[in-house]
Formats: sequence, C-alpha cells, structure tokens
Amino acid sequence: MSVTRPVTVLDNKIMANAPQQIEPRWPALLALLAVGGLRLALPESLSVGPDWLLLAVVGLLLIPIVWSRLSGLDRLNKILGYIVTGVVTVDMIWSLYSLVAALPSHKESPLDMLRSAGALWVTNILVFASWYWRLDAGGPRARELRGVHIDGAFLFPQMTLTEQARQSMCEQDWSPNFVDYLFLAFNTSTAFSPTDSPVLSRWAKVMMMVQSLISFTTVALLAARAVNIL
Repeated sequence: MSVTRPVTVLDNKIMANAPQQIEPRWPALLALLAVGGLRLALPESLSVGPDWLLLAVVGLLLIPIVWSRLSGLDRLNKILGYIVTGVVTVDMIWSLYSLVAALPSHKESPLDMLRSAGALWVTNILVFASWYWRLDAGGPRARELRGVHIDGAFLFPQMTLTEQARQSMCEQDWSPNFVDYLFLAFNTSTAFSPTDSPVLSRWAKVMMMVQSLISFTTVALLAARAVNIL
C-alpha cells in the first residue's frame, strides 16, 4: 500500500524555489497524549493492563520521537511515529471490541458504557487524524521539504485555487498541518464522509471507511445505551 509518490521535475523546482516552512509538531504530540488520557475514562475490563499504561507508553515513546526530531534523524523519527500511532490504534480497536463484547453480559454500568463509548469516539478522531497527518504526501517532513502542497491523498480547497488566487489570499506557500487533518477526521466521524476535501488515494479511502465504521459503531452504542437508560 503505497502512500508516497515519485519526486517529479516539478517537485524539484518547487522545492528549490519555495521557502521551507517548519510545521509545528506539538499538536500531533498533544493528540497522542490526549489519546492516552482518554484511556483513563475506560474501565480496566475494557483495556489491556491498568488504565494508566497507554499514557505511560505514549509518554515514553514521545521522548525519542522529540529527540530524533531535534537531532535531524528524520527516518528514525518517522519510524517511531508509525510505532506510537500503531500502538494507540491497536489499543483503541481492542477497547472497542471489549466494549461490544461486554454489551450482552451487562457487567458494566450504563454510565460506564456511555462514558467509554464517548471516549472511544473522540479517540477514533484523534487516532485517524494522526494517521492522515503522518501518511499524506510522505508525511510532515516530506511536506516541509516540498514547500508547497500541490499533490496528496486529499484535495484540500487551497489546492484548487489558481496561482493568482493563492497570491491574493497569501496562500502561495500553503501546506496542511495537523489541524487540517483533525478537521478531516472529525468530519468523517460525524458525517461518515469527507465534507470539503475529496479523497484521491485508495489507501485513504480504505482508512476513511474503517474510521466511519468505528464511529458508527460507537454512536450506535451510545444511542442504544441512552434508550435503555431512558
């Protein structure tokens, strides 16, 4: 499943002429810490190990991620980013499976089930936003080096502007950052589809289908528990 594309002559010209913009990494790091924090809202029966385990693992992995970023070790930073995002993804899927499996037994209280489903719904947004941010157009470092975002898995509105329109709106050096992918993931979980950014790549379409399915499952659980409580 390819998520990158060959560097073209046009890309080389853009990279040579466009100033390199340093994309802030703290929103993505904060999102991962938030995922670990949301784990605290789940009962221990719906998670692997104690409720603080995921937050501790994420916190420990973020240390070498920040170090490799500051040291200019881009490949190591990229690999570690995939690892920590994969860890929170596996943990989320396991917790969702445990939540669904716990429904027939009624071992958890309705309030615990509602709180768990809500926490997993938010976690779903943050996890897939992290994946989109890390995979689109080669990742944040590749987008930085390219300078101007002209091709990727998602067609953001700024990419459809003419050169003249870009200049008039001061968007000639525009490139997406984590908030753009967070907005995309939020729309996918609420509307079950992208709203302002069409999906171009097959891998992104598959991931958005999986995200929509997880969101639909958690929303259905919330609705079912709300009806039972009422």
